Amino acid sequence: MTLAYGPAAGQWQRLHPREARSLLGQMRLPWWIAGGWALDLYIGRQGRPHKDLDIGILRRDARAVLLALDGWEFFEARGGELFGPLTGAPREDVNSLWGRRIHCSEWVLELLLEHSEGEQWVYRRDRRLRRPLDALIRYDPECTPYLAPEIQLLYKSSHIRPEDDLDFERVRALLDDASRLWLCGALSQLDRQHRWLPALRAAGGIASEPG
Repeated sequence: MTLAYGPAAGQWQRLHPREARSLLGQMRLPWWIAGGWALDLYIGRQGRPHKDLDIGILRRDARAVLLALDGWEFFEARGGELFGPLTGAPREDVNSLWGRRIHCSEWVLELLLEHSEGEQWVYRRDRRLRRPLDALIRYDPECTPYLAPEIQLLYKSSHIRPEDDLDFERVRALLDDASRLWLCGALSQLDRQHRWLPALRAAGGIASEPG
């Protein structure tokens, strides 16, 4: 039984992705930087402040990852509430885990749980959208793993905040052709009138879909 802990609130320790490498670099399971930091790593510079550091892992690896982080405690974050601390695998309807060192009050890591089937990543908001697992992760020049920009932008496209529009504008012209085409196809499948589609198509010389 997972116990309610309290509101999903509190102070976050500001970490740079290179600090995640010192925490997770020896772990043999796949992990990657997610969120706005992932797009900064793709571009090669930080574009705006970030309140926390998001780390992506495969849901199927969650229990093993938590066991590997000895001296930490993690809580399920769902619906604005925290549940835990966890003693086993997270529940299937939970996609975010907040973590901190035991006996410390500041949150340090948010683990984002990604769905997969075999060797494919599966978009949890629409299981029709998939990518090979070997296309999920990219690396910066210092070998820090980060979420592929087209997938990170897909996540940002569903409930767009001002910072998401800012991230899109910074990244869209820098996407390679394969990433741009995949993101165009994914957004078109979800919403043919998505407001990012005209700019994506213009950046890559992609013809608009017939009405």
